[in-house]
Order: sequence, then C-alpha cells, then structure tokens
Amino acid sequence: MYICLCKGITESDVRSAGRSGLVMACQLKSKFGLKEAGCCGRCSKNIQEFVELATSEHRLPSPSEVRT
Repeated sequence: MYICLCKGITESDVRSAGRSGLVMACQLKSKFGLKEAGCCGRCSKNIQEFVELATSEHRLPSPSEVRT
C-alpha cells in the first residue's frame, strides 16, 4: 500500500529501509526525501507511521502472539 503518493513510497519500501537499519525519523525523512520539492509534507507530519513500519521488522512478538 502507498503511504506517500507524492514520492510513491510504499509500506514495503519503508520496511526495507528498516531492515537496512534506517529506523529513526530523521533517517527516514532523509532516505525518502520528505519535505523536499514535489512533496506536500503530509507524510513528514505523520513520520511516526514510517517509524512504526520500519521498526516492525525488528520488534519481538509479545507473549500473547507466540504460539506454542
């Protein structure tokens, strides 16, 4: 799913960046060129969504999510 139409950024793009170690808001803004020319800035205001997606690859499951 697209999360930034201006730049054509998808959820998988952000998850891939997270797997590469880019998980901080400033890193993601720089990687994807948020707030640069041609971007409305809306996704930069909602950067937490990017951070959550990027870190989702590194998050350990909670005990209730683990099946034995």
